[in-house]
Amino acid sequence: QVQLVESGGGLVQSGGSLRLSCAASGRIFSIYVMGWYQQAPGKQRELVAHITKDDTTTYRDSVKGRFTISRDNAVNTVYLQMNSLKPEDTAVYYCNAKSPGEFGMEDYWGPGTQVTVSS
Repeated sequence: QVQLVESGGGLVQSGGSLRLSCAASGRIFSIYVMGWYQQAPGKQRELVAHITKDDTTTYRDSVKGRFTISRDNAVNTVYLQMNSLKPEDTAVYYCNAKSPGEFGMEDYWGPGTQVTVSS
């Protein structure tokens, strides 16, 4: 089992910045990739960015150049630095970890943190 806890959400004006943190615990040695997803009201949860075990990163086109995903293995934490925030970035942001399980890759999720960008 992997446990994830997000922090760092809040209310910010358009053009501002926030840094989200995701602290992982449990079977962290088994994690293959960690990522951030966003879910806006009435919409499906979508990938924002992820980082693999070998530090390969992937970003959704709409956040490229504005968001940066990184991690600190010493404290088992993944970060999402969000700059130049736009109102359309408003959503609940969820941390995700993927780890091999008995029947394939398993997903673990944090409870989410709200990000609200005002215009």
